[in-house]
Amino acid sequence: MTKIEIELPDATAKAARDAGLLTSQVLDRLLTDATRRRHVADALLSIADRVAEADIAPLTMEEVDAEVKAVRAERRRRAGGH
Repeated sequence: MTKIEIELPDATAKAARDAGLLTSQVLDRLLTDATRRRHVADALLSIADRVAEADIAPLTMEEVDAEVKAVRAERRRRAGGH
């Protein structure tokens, strides 16, 4: 385990403490989630760079909407939903 010490404005620390956010378990989950989101964002940016280099035409909003709906429908189907 690593022990860290941080400085926060009093109001921020109080609000976080009152909300139950200053526990090791909660901070671990928050930092783990933030780290995962950072990796996902980096991966998406990498893909966007490759798409730009490949000169692939962007999707219209209607095409994006149709793709999202198709993925959601497939997830529901796999989960046993209708």
